[in-house]
Amino acid sequence: MKKILRIIACLLLTAILLPVCLVALYRYIPVPVTPLMLTRNIDEGTPINYTWTPIEKISPNLVQAVVASEDNLFMEHDGFDFKQIEIARREAEAGKRLRGASTITQQTAKNLFLWQGRSWLRKGLEAYFTVLMEQLWSKKRIMEAYLNCIEMGNGIYGAAAVAKINFNTTPDKLTKEQCALIAATLPNPRKFNSAKPSKYMKQRQNAILKNMKNIGPIKFE
Repeated sequence: MKKILRIIACLLLTAILLPVCLVALYRYIPVPVTPLMLTRNIDEGTPINYTWTPIEKISPNLVQAVVASEDNLFMEHDGFDFKQIEIARREAEAGKRLRGASTITQQTAKNLFLWQGRSWLRKGLEAYFTVLMEQLWSKKRIMEAYLNCIEMGNGIYGAAAVAKINFNTTPDKLTKEQCALIAATLPNPRKFNSAKPSKYMKQRQNAILKNMKNIGPIKFE
């Protein structure tokens, strides 16, 4: 029994410390690959178009666009937007279409460290990684990882890849209009194509551009 308890204790300690080590490591080094990239490549043969780019070489327009589209309170919250979570819960109880209430930090945690799908285990790990990232990383680093690793098209990951493939430019030269289109794809980047925007996407683009004006430039310390 003592041996079993020691094994359980070691497993629990590993489960607690391994995420801490990974988050601490990625605070300083570029993320080499994500679980989603590997899953898409192995299961579907989807190529991995991905180049890590420092945030200083990414257009501030893209930072502003994703905040305006995905997480207006990114610079203020500690990883969770409880108001949006409550709204989403009430809408689900009322029988309305399920919608996400994840912050940029939560989305980054999911993309960098976890598998796709819905389960209580994954949501619990996502919350744990979110807390660790908010504690160990700056908002600037969280945004940098998000803009580099988030899926922005079929086999397209991050600002550098989407700028090159969809707009034939570099990430630092993306315009406000292009960035708003990219942000408009994020709810479903495999369905929506920023290079060939639909009528719906153009409507989303206009809404994001208006919100970009409302929130103003995003400034990191």
